[in-house]
Order: sequence, then structure tokens, then C-alpha cells
Amino acid sequence: MWFEESVFYQIYPLGMCGAPRENDGVCSPRIRKVLNFVPHIQKLGANAVYFSPVFESDAHGYDTRDYTKVDCRLGTNEDFAAVCRALHDAGIRVVLDGVFNHVGRGFWAFQDVLKNRWNSPYKDWFLINFDGNNGYNDGLWYEGWEGHFELVKLNLRNDAVVEYLFSCIRGWVEEFDIDGLRLDVAYCLDQDFLRKLKSFTASLKPEFFLVGEMLHGDYNQRVNDQMLDSCTNYECYKGLYSAFNSMNLFEIAHSLQRQFGAEPWTLYKGKHLLCFVDNHDVTRIATILQNPEHFKLVYGLLFSMPGIPCVYYGSEWGQTGDKKDGDPALRPAMDAPVENEKSDFISQLARAHRSSKALCYGTYRTVLLTNRQYIFERSADGERVLVAINADAEPFTAHFDAGAGCADDLITGEYHDFGGGSQLPPYSVAYWRVK
Repeated sequence: MWFEESVFYQIYPLGMCGAPRENDGVCSPRIRKVLNFVPHIQKLGANAVYFSPVFESDAHGYDTRDYTKVDCRLGTNEDFAAVCRALHDAGIRVVLDGVFNHVGRGFWAFQDVLKNRWNSPYKDWFLINFDGNNGYNDGLWYEGWEGHFELVKLNLRNDAVVEYLFSCIRGWVEEFDIDGLRLDVAYCLDQDFLRKLKSFTASLKPEFFLVGEMLHGDYNQRVNDQMLDSCTNYECYKGLYSAFNSMNLFEIAHSLQRQFGAEPWTLYKGKHLLCFVDNHDVTRIATILQNPEHFKLVYGLLFSMPGIPCVYYGSEWGQTGDKKDGDPALRPAMDAPVENEKSDFISQLARAHRSSKALCYGTYRTVLLTNRQYIFERSADGERVLVAINADAEPFTAHFDAGAGCADDLITGEYHDFGGGSQLPPYSVAYWRVK
């Protein structure tokens, strides 16, 4: 499957394109700003873009009004189609945010319920009690997402709702030629709905990609042959930054061993989870890391651990943003990309990842581990890559059995000799493909 060898680039379009926070009803082709990023995304080595919500909404995109219409703050459907064509022409796949658990209060069917109450043909599209009330004083109660009543929960057990959503997805494939969906709050979605969705999207495109937002629990409950192809690896997200901040690489090593180790009890062998160091919901990696020298190392780990690496727009050049300052701090407007030493290094990592079957598909095995140094092996189809990280300010000599005499570094192309111990410079990462 194409996604197993991909590097993703995430864009939050309402933020990046500088749209007003609330829907002002004014149509502006802001989405075409993404065209300025296409060469940069190519240069970065990403071959798939995941767009956070693009459809008409009340405010932030996850409060949908109309699944068939691109948000007017971003432009028209034709504007977005032009962006998708440019990405596809550049060899870049397109994945959209599928927000199917809930809609905004401005959603047309919910507005009909508020107007016509019991007489609305859409009253069973939602979970409603006409004998109750809510904070908006609508004279009825409805279920919202996790207590947020601006987000009205859809009844995914209603066949009419499912048919409507599937007709919208079909339209997205026909109009934008999308290659997959990232499913918002997939941990909330009805599992029967997910089975139907998998079957339906496979009928549209055989390699249609479904990746779900999962925060906790056993990912196997929804990542399986009948439901999702992948999910967000939040367990390792936390370990990626905090292992460096605490100078305790055992933390991330424990998570990777638990998920992908050779033992029969490990959880996700053979699965390709979506891995990230930040996204539109969390503090930027350049802000949360306590030591700036660890920036390249955390990305070095991201691109070499099992899974599909995903880079959030701007973070590749060191964009900052703190969650405590609110969502706008995490989703800033950008007219054009910035390219610097950081983004150049991530480009090297992306190309190394995509060029290596071992890094895309390989098994995982810990080779050497201390609080500040970490070496692990990825192996597939006769290719072995040893990933070596030194998070310390001092050089380190690593003694281990490499099972070979020499290697080439996939990042730099430099020759490496394992004889007499391997020298790890301060704050370094290497991908040694053994000969």
C-alpha cells in the first residue's frame, strides 16, 4: 500500500491560509496559498498531504455546516480542486479530515430540527430529547461531543446519515480525487460505521487510506483489516519529546518495545501507525523541547521508528507555538515556507526513510540503550539499518555486535567502520545501513 512508504505533511488550512476564526460568510480563495508550498513539500521529501478540515463550518472546521462545500473563507470547490491537482501533479497524495462524529450547530439538517422540531425529517439524525433543554436554550436536549454542545453528535446508527456521508465522500473522490481520510475522534466512532466505511471507500479506490485519531487504549480495536489502516500514535508522541526532556531514552524505547518488539505479546507488529512530534492540537516541538540541540534528534527518531512519519506545517523549520496560548498559537498564518538548516536536515531524513525498506517495513530490535544513548535495528528483506542516537553533549563510544564490519549512513552517505567501537558525536543521529 502506498501509505506504508510515505512521509506525510499536515496542513491546518484555516490557520495557515489566515482565515478569520469565525465564519464571516465572505468568499476568498485563501486555499490557493497552499500552491506556494507545493515545491517546498516536494523538496522536504513528503509525498502525501493531510489537510485538516476544509469544508464549510461555523468556526474551526470541526463544526461542519456543509460537507459538500469548501469553506468560503478558503475559497470555492474549484479553488481547492486546483490545489489538489497541483499536489497530484507533483506526485503528492491528498488525505482529507473526515469529521463524522459530530457537526456544528450551523449544519443544515440540525437547523431544520431546531425550526421544525418533531416534524423535521432529520430529527433522528441526532440524539435528541425534545423534553429537555441545553445551554443554548433551544428547548430540546441533544448529545454533544464530550460535553461540547457546539458540536452536535451524529447518529451513525441511522442509515440515512451513513448514506448522506458516503455520498459526500464519493463527491470528494470525484471532485478532488482524494486518496484517503483522517477520521476525527475515531475512538468515538461506531465500529459498525467503520466497517461500512472501509468497505465503501475500498470500492471507490482499492488503496484508499483510512487513518483514525486515537488517543489511548488498544489501537487494534479499530486498526484492523475490517476498519482502519492506521491511527495516530499518541503513546509514542509523548515519549518522543519527554524522553529527551528527562534525558531518559528508556521511555521511548519502552513504548517502541511494547508496540513493535519481537516478543509475541507486543501489540502492533506489522502495522503502520501515523507518528508525529507535534500537530494542530499540541505544543510545537521547538517549544516543548528543553534543549534546542535535541530538535534534529527527535526528528531522527521519528523518521526511523516503525510507522509513517508526519510533519506539521512550519515545524520543519522550527516554528514555535505553545498550547497554553490557545489554538491560534498552534495554527498560524504563513504566506510562504521557510527553508533553513532544520528543514534541510528533515529533507535528508525523509529521503533516507523512503529509500529504505527496512525503515518503512522493518522489524524492531533494541541493540544498546542508556539514558542518553540509543541504538536500535530495523530489518526487512535482507536490509538492516542501525539507528544510533546520542542525546548527550559529550561524545560516546558504543560497543555492540553490529553483525557486520562496516556500513553507509543513509543520512549523510558517509562510510562507517564498526571496528573498535562506534563513535557517536555529541547530539548526533545516524542511520547505518550495514553491508
